Amino acid sequence: MKPQLKIITFTLLLLPGISFAQSYEVPRTEWGLPDLQGVWNFSSQTPMQRPAQYGDRQYLTDEEVAELQARSSALDESSDAAIPGTGVDEAYNDFWIESAGLGRAQLTSHIIYPENGRIPPLQENAYRSSFTEIPDRPVRAALGVTFGTDGPEDRPLSDRCILGFNAGPPVTPSFYNNNLQIVQNRDHVVIVTEMVHETRVIPMNNSEYAPEETSMWAGDARGYWEGDTLVVETKNFNGLTNSFSMFGTSKDKHLIEKFTRVAHDQVNYEFTVNDPSTFTDKIVGLIPMYKVAGQVYEYACHEGNYGMVNILRGARVQEQMEESD
Repeated sequence: MKPQLKIITFTLLLLPGISFAQSYEVPRTEWGLPDLQGVWNFSSQTPMQRPAQYGDRQYLTDEEVAELQARSSALDESSDAAIPGTGVDEAYNDFWIESAGLGRAQLTSHIIYPENGRIPPLQENAYRSSFTEIPDRPVRAALGVTFGTDGPEDRPLSDRCILGFNAGPPVTPSFYNNNLQIVQNRDHVVIVTEMVHETRVIPMNNSEYAPEETSMWAGDARGYWEGDTLVVETKNFNGLTNSFSMFGTSKDKHLIEKFTRVAHDQVNYEFTVNDPSTFTDKIVGLIPMYKVAGQVYEYACHEGNYGMVNILRGARVQEQMEESD
């Protein structure tokens, strides 16, 4: 992974009821379609699920934003004072974590449906990953804390360099490397997420989906345009990932993603998760993404994945020590 500079600027403050894109004219490619190309950052300090105190309210007030700004600044100052200049304990301290402000939308949560901004109730017997217990194989969670160490199959997907823990799809803000790149030509859109350099090549030519039995880690995607919005519909997930968050198996997931450029430096990313075998209702999320003046470099996960080897080696040493006691 690459260390990222922490983004602490709050990009504000336009009233929620007023569109900041009213006079914006979307740039076009040479063949006349909306130009979404570039590197976009989806870091965020907005929670995925809405805190209970906001109820069904989608937007923060200016007073709440000011309070959150003050709290964040105070936390930064106290963290800076408490953290020494060197030491191995700094591997994942606040300096290395990539975060960002609330953005122009001032959202109370990234989930905007159901109305309470929360993941809907689960279906009976829906699969749920555990972050604290050794799970059943295969491990479907992208990220974990105390998973098993009998073999690589016991580690989460990001440890195994199969999928990044923010790559989805849908993409979701996480600790760092919250960048994706969009490349377009007449017949395809390519979406590259920095984390584990996951690349989705999306046909825009109305071609048929692969047969249902041909399932994939990131699903089988097809794209089309609704006005100036790029719509990507994905199905045929392989069931070896969670459907959303730590829930479900993705086998019956149907994902709809929408990319709308609303300013020269902003694309609104909206996703809808439909999975009737996991959730009692759909999930709709909104994540603003902001233009990055740079490029995405390859996240060479497997090439330098000594972490996996050391996790398993350390477990074997621990077992030997316990046997000798």
